[in-house]
Amino acid sequence: MKNPSPTPLRPILALAGLLFGLILAPSPAMADRVRDLGAFQGVRTNQLTGYGIVVGLPGTGDDNLDYITQAMRGVSGRLGVQLPQGVSPGLKNAAAVLITADLPAFAKPGQRIDITVSTIGKAKSLRGGALILAPLYGADGQIYAMAQGNLAVGGLGVTAKDGSQLTVNIPTVGRVAEGASVERAVATGFDSNETLRWNLFTADFLTASRVRDAVNARFPGAATVEDGVTLAIRLPASTDQRATMMASIEMIEVNPAETAAKVIVNSRTGTVVINSAVRLSPAAISHGKLVVKIDEKSQVSQPGPFSRGTTAVTPASQISVDESQAHVALFKPGASLASLVDALNKLGVTPSDLVAILEALKEAGALRAEMEVI
Repeated sequence: MKNPSPTPLRPILALAGLLFGLILAPSPAMADRVRDLGAFQGVRTNQLTGYGIVVGLPGTGDDNLDYITQAMRGVSGRLGVQLPQGVSPGLKNAAAVLITADLPAFAKPGQRIDITVSTIGKAKSLRGGALILAPLYGADGQIYAMAQGNLAVGGLGVTAKDGSQLTVNIPTVGRVAEGASVERAVATGFDSNETLRWNLFTADFLTASRVRDAVNARFPGAATVEDGVTLAIRLPASTDQRATMMASIEMIEVNPAETAAKVIVNSRTGTVVINSAVRLSPAAISHGKLVVKIDEKSQVSQPGPFSRGTTAVTPASQISVDESQAHVALFKPGASLASLVDALNKLGVTPSDLVAILEALKEAGALRAEMEVI
């Protein structure tokens, strides 16, 4: 009986080498879509605001405020009802409100948008109220939508006869889903301009250049860089071809430039955030705490019996110095974020100590990053 032939080793070694190479191969840089890096100019939402009256409240309204009284006179006048002059109606069932909404890009007359309603007076709750028809204005003073509808309020407020109150969430802000009807469209220049501009969310010349190269690779000669934020993109005349081209551009993947080295310090919470681009020049950090403690005590000196001495109080002070063990961390040239974090963790620094250390490194010229305090 013959022994089975041994398995050839060369294919196994080749396969192992291939797998090992795949494991050690550097992973490709993370690519982002163009639509995640910026947006086309003019293709954006627009803010709308308005002033209106909410009625039908169960005694939680403003009550005799001058501006709501005037507004109610205007509303009743439009309906053909004249309120008596010199009489302030009791309006505990009404509240003066501000209305806000976002008008999406390409919104057309007849489409519906959501609105948010907030009190501006002393109204305690908008629960159960209904917004009377009110215009919504854009930044140019033109009317772009009309708002009306029943409010949905997520908060609750209760007041007892003894003055005690209970409030859950915010009862003075409500929302009306699809509560406004668009009456005017906003011109975006999408269908008329020969060139449409695309703007980066964050200015960066290298990222803008990479986006230009990626767009020109797909549509040769279509994009040019105007500055660190804006690209000018030449579009075809047909709106259908324009939409197809813009959709294709937004889905192109680009490797953005590495962000600038930054250290963000939140002075209110003590939070410190360091991004991966932070580098350190050769530096040594020593961290330790010195605690000086002074105890003040009083001793009473009592003279012996039948002596002519007097009782005296003498101070007794005790000073102690406690210095915790200090550590020194040495950073080599080009030390990265990981090295900095590991060394500071070994030193056992607190957030406030970390801010002091980073400021000292910045003053010494060893921290290659911009510090921003928020």
